Amino acid sequence: MTDALEVCTGPAMRAVRDLIAKVATTNATVLLTGESGVGKEVVARAIHRASPRAGRPLLKINCAALPDELLESELFGHQRGGFTGAYRDKPGKFELAQQGTIMLDEIGEVPLRLQAKLLHVLQDGEFTRVGGERTLQTDVRVLAATNRDLEVEIGRGRFREDLYYRLNVIQIRIPPLRERREEIPGLIDALLAAANAQYGRRVEIGPAVRRRLAEHSWPGNIRELQNVIKRVVVLGGVARLDGELMEPPKVAPAAAPPSAVEPLTGLKQIARRAARDAERLAIADMLERTRWNRTKAARMLQISYKALLYKIVDCGLASPARDKEEDLVATAS
Repeated sequence: MTDALEVCTGPAMRAVRDLIAKVATTNATVLLTGESGVGKEVVARAIHRASPRAGRPLLKINCAALPDELLESELFGHQRGGFTGAYRDKPGKFELAQQGTIMLDEIGEVPLRLQAKLLHVLQDGEFTRVGGERTLQTDVRVLAATNRDLEVEIGRGRFREDLYYRLNVIQIRIPPLRERREEIPGLIDALLAAANAQYGRRVEIGPAVRRRLAEHSWPGNIRELQNVIKRVVVLGGVARLDGELMEPPKVAPAAAPPSAVEPLTGLKQIARRAARDAERLAIADMLERTRWNRTKAARMLQISYKALLYKIVDCGLASPARDKEEDLVATAS
């Protein structure tokens, strides 16, 4: 994402910039909170650039993108033979980022077992590789990011309270774009310039469309705005935006209750329908919990990825993040 901090000059983001300046020169662990797409990674990079560790690596890991076993290896490394498929020694991020910074994105997705190991690293600065016995020392600055309410997750037993307080030394909340609409015009200019440079275009956006963009609620925040601008540039300019482009994504309607579909008479038929409804609810709940990470959902449901895709279609489920093709009447400058 384009470094939006340079054009984010409203009151809310000025407070964020002040916090960045204060915490950057320290080694304090920072917890970055806010909705998806608000620019938590942008803030993390700004903290790293302004820190004494700027000459060392900033390594990011998305904790929601990997199965538990691979996530542990990615963080802490593994020894040859440490698990099936570990054919060589591999250093983890806590080794590779020595004297630098690690950004743990989606920290709320780390399983409880790994949370304990992560807490040990933060407390003592030491860890062992997967399958290893030697204790390794690490000197890294940790920046964690989440779009979840970790205090709620603690209450649900999904996040360790002691780890939360270890991470939450300094918390920086990045407000959603709808709370700082005064920044949208500057963001449009910056994102449009970046997209034109990326795709070799010279597309302009007129005043009417800019007003339309400024009025949108932007549930996907800056990332959503960036994607819209890229679509405009890739499709060659814009005279107007189709109404659907600016509407929030729609979730497919839930399946009708059994009584509205067909009458059920036999016990076997009732049992089959009840099992199907229970399966649909379980899959929908797991997809919601994993934010539609199908790989993770399939693993947690203990079915194959292919089987999950079949069941998603069979149950009539649809991702709320599914993109739609938009009709644009485009004119290039």
